[in-house]
Amino acid sequence: MKILTLLLPLAIGLTSCSIALGQIAVISPPEAKALMQSVDPAQRPVVLDSRGGYKDYFRVHLPTAHHINFDTLRGTDRGIPVQYLPDDLTKLLLVRAGVDKDRTHLIYATGEVLPNDEILSASMVAYVLEKFGVKSIRILDGGLAEWQTRNLPTTQEYFGNPLGSLPADMNTAISIDLDELLRTKDRPDVVLVDARPHNEYIGEDDIWVRKGHIPGAISFHWARLMEDDNTHKFRSFASVQDQLKAAGLTGDKQIIVYCGTSREGSLLRFYLAHVAKFPNVRLYEGSWKEYASLKQYPAETTANSAAICTP
Repeated sequence: MKILTLLLPLAIGLTSCSIALGQIAVISPPEAKALMQSVDPAQRPVVLDSRGGYKDYFRVHLPTAHHINFDTLRGTDRGIPVQYLPDDLTKLLLVRAGVDKDRTHLIYATGEVLPNDEILSASMVAYVLEKFGVKSIRILDGGLAEWQTRNLPTTQEYFGNPLGSLPADMNTAISIDLDELLRTKDRPDVVLVDARPHNEYIGEDDIWVRKGHIPGAISFHWARLMEDDNTHKFRSFASVQDQLKAAGLTGDKQIIVYCGTSREGSLLRFYLAHVAKFPNVRLYEGSWKEYASLKQYPAETTANSAAICTP
């Protein structure tokens, strides 16, 4: 009995480590807590608070959380706002945040009620890490709100990660640029999907320089994949599978996702690729803010027939 008692913490630590490597997925708060308390410090995750509001981080955050404001990864390029930074600058920012090829990365945000959409900051940071070759990423299911609901520990203490080390190879196959999108979007095996709210998809908004969507795109608002009472909490694939299928979003298709600036698209892509496990899902990073600025390309405001799955 004494030997069993001594070995139990080690067994718990090994169990925590066993879910830590080589996977991109959603993780529950209790699983995340266990991972953060792994016996081997090297197996504990790099915890990244992706919120845009630094004062929110100051008020409360997860223990050992390093603040990486999602919008530091983007900036204006050739007049187009919120474009992803050049790779060399992004690498510097990720290394400074402690992103490491040999570690698991736990990403979270808060603001669980629409119109707050901070979950999109978590999925956007996860996308950037995946694109830069990181293979072990978790998004905290339910975000900070669910963590606090379960009375799990929080802090106001700052935490600075040591410098990280990125993988040698990037995973650029998960992205697509405008030229390739225009060449492939009308193929019968390709589905182009707009992740924005339906009113923006049909051009009933005051946001964009041009109204509507990329011709041929269907509409599937990202929020349909999240729980009503907490937009940081993912619905099960079984509960949304019929809606996805009705929209033409199935695992046998090549799916190209976009939105306004790529954050909403990053959430939809994360779900399709890592919850639904669809094998071929790519994000058009430029999204509507780039496409709409290029007035030589047409736009449409009429919903396509598959765009029936709207909020």
